[in-house]
Amino acid sequence: MAKLYFYFSAMNAGKTTTLLQSAYNYRERGMRVAILTPKLDDRAGSGTVASRIGLRAEGIAFDRDADLQRVVAADIAAHGALHCVLVDESQFLTKAQVWQLSEVVDALRIPVLCYGLRTDFRGELFEGSQYLLAWADELSEIKTICHSGKKATMNMRVDAAGRAVLDGPQVEIGGNERYISVSRAEFKKVTRGEGVIEPLQSPLPL
Repeated sequence: MAKLYFYFSAMNAGKTTTLLQSAYNYRERGMRVAILTPKLDDRAGSGTVASRIGLRAEGIAFDRDADLQRVVAADIAAHGALHCVLVDESQFLTKAQVWQLSEVVDALRIPVLCYGLRTDFRGELFEGSQYLLAWADELSEIKTICHSGKKATMNMRVDAAGRAVLDGPQVEIGGNERYISVSRAEFKKVTRGEGVIEPLQSPLPL
């Protein structure tokens, strides 16, 4: 039975890597998938989904006005049967788009796997995440750790000096130079001005 899934986490937990692995698993079994990605996240180029460890795939870029049920139906009309839809950066979905994805599941009988952040740099829900948490059939947390060693659950926006940024637009695209995943306790500490956050270190070569 097709379901709507929401895989959520803090920054740098491997959401996109997991999405690309899921797409590979489907394709390895001869099944066709569609990867959807919001146009506003164009760090790897519009329509390209790329993980920090170097995996990448081409997807269908969409904007906030797109009807995702129609996008999926058009893909089926053009390329044939579809076995799974995967959505990267799903926190950027609108309420209407989450509903449209639920229609892909319920009307078209195609499973939809959404991967995204739960909360923004203030600790508040993104619109897409809010309605995925409300309407998804299955919820799953992808875990990562804070530099303190605790589980990271919060996303902190930082300036060049590693200080917490507390004001600004909810959506500001960036990577490790702008966002760090931290525990709730560390989030409170740094937002009180009691410390700074060091940028993530590049991994040692294997």
